[in-house]
Amino acid sequence: MSETPFSDLAQLGEQLERTNKRGELATLLASFLKGLSPAEVPPAVRMTIGQVFPEWDERALNISWRAVMTVVDDLTDAPPEGRAEARAVDGGELVRTLLEQGRRQPPAPPPLTILGVFGTFTEIAETKGKGSRARKEALLRELMARATAVEAKFLTKVIYQEMRHGVSEGIMLDGIAKAAGAKTRLVRRANQLWGDVGEVALVALTEGEPGLQRATVRLFRPIKPMLAQTADDLAAAFEQFGGRVALEYKLDGARVQIHRRGDEVRIYSRNLAGVTGSLPDVETEVKAKLAAQEAIVEGEAVAVDAQGRPLPFQHLMRRFRRKHAVAAMVEEIPIQLHLFDALYVDGESLVDAPYRERWGALERATGGSNLVRRLLPRTVEEGQAFAEAAHRDGHEGVMAKDLNSTYTPGVRGKSWLKLKHVMSLDLVIVAADWGYGRRHGWLSNYHLAARDATGEYLVVGKTFKGLTDDEFQAMTERLLALERGRKRGTVLVQPQVVVEVLFNEIQESSQYRSGLALRFARITRVREDKSPAQADTLQTLRELYERQFQYKGRPA
Repeated sequence: MSETPFSDLAQLGEQLERTNKRGELATLLASFLKGLSPAEVPPAVRMTIGQVFPEWDERALNISWRAVMTVVDDLTDAPPEGRAEARAVDGGELVRTLLEQGRRQPPAPPPLTILGVFGTFTEIAETKGKGSRARKEALLRELMARATAVEAKFLTKVIYQEMRHGVSEGIMLDGIAKAAGAKTRLVRRANQLWGDVGEVALVALTEGEPGLQRATVRLFRPIKPMLAQTADDLAAAFEQFGGRVALEYKLDGARVQIHRRGDEVRIYSRNLAGVTGSLPDVETEVKAKLAAQEAIVEGEAVAVDAQGRPLPFQHLMRRFRRKHAVAAMVEEIPIQLHLFDALYVDGESLVDAPYRERWGALERATGGSNLVRRLLPRTVEEGQAFAEAAHRDGHEGVMAKDLNSTYTPGVRGKSWLKLKHVMSLDLVIVAADWGYGRRHGWLSNYHLAARDATGEYLVVGKTFKGLTDDEFQAMTERLLALERGRKRGTVLVQPQVVVEVLFNEIQESSQYRSGLALRFARITRVREDKSPAQADTLQTLRELYERQFQYKGRPA
């Protein structure tokens, strides 16, 4: 069987972009998958949704946008980037337009294949050390020189995981089930446990339902984390769970999943990326305190000050991103580990066990150490007092969990609810960015500003969250009427529109002249009743920022 041309995958992408019905998308995917050889299935499936490797695979392409544009410039005599960029909805479409307008030479032989592209991507990801940047760019240039304009568009989209054709992982799983004639629930279950949609597709197409039914928890193969819905009312959580509720501190840290077999410990982030090297202190603590010899446990890593109080989240991220001089950073920003779930202990999978049993297994596996603070409240009032204590201790709020709930990997179900302490400010929109994908054609990323003592509006954050499609459209028309200039994809506007913004924390920022930035900002309503002069000031933000340290730690 000859190798499938990469052009077939690129044309599939074009077809998907012209379709918006879930069933039709799944049918197109199923038809394509049936025509692939087994070896082609995993890379084709992953690349279709913008992945090269499984989520838990630590390899990454690390190709800059500048490198892509340098290669495209070498291949073309196209007009300046800006003119094409104004019409392009994303980077892939821009590359296609530039190649169509001014390519010097036709694509070089031989034609690209799916396996050939995957092999080159793998070589790029595995290129390390001195001269690696030049080698990566040479490999990229070879791909682009052999690619048609449509293929180059798709290559770019894969590199930046910016597909914008409507095929999420969920729709891909529908397509896999249709192609294999397998039950969708079995396909989804295998993906939740294996964390590799490519392997799921291969097993489904080659072994069918019997192969999928063998899916189980594997050590050192991270499981997609169970997700929580947001709730505002603790009383509603009590009612929803029939009083069978556990409350846990919702910590302002980073979620981690820890796998252990004897002296081998690996730590994974919420996104299934390996972070063991950045957290040697956590690794040591797990080896010393985890009683179970084989385990998969979940918890939160929290940065703390010398007194053990939680530091703002941005300081934790300095630890997670650190790859060099880690020992010094361990001293500067210590980490506390708080565990809240057990998914596997000494040969027993606990994914399908109720939460109350998983907690019991966690207590036994840890000997009761490093557990998140937890309460089984008898009344709503008792629960509210616990939530207030969480805030005083410097944390985000509480998690409410149904004691009878099983673990649902990768699903944002109704069995876990997060109740966060939130703050509100009235801010002024001073600019907005043109949106991409579904929001193309709308001003949909709003620059939020507060007035300083001189009357100048200084940006303290951006958000595209909180508005409906109709509200995006109406806001676009309103802001264009207030336009006072443009900078590339950003429209500068007169400071007239006031919006109420909810957020969880104020952080220091070197990005904004204000020196501050809102975390998790989202617009809750337009304040038609307020003028810009009545909006909150930068002084108010600074006071709120300082007030946070009544409960949080302050970095040295």
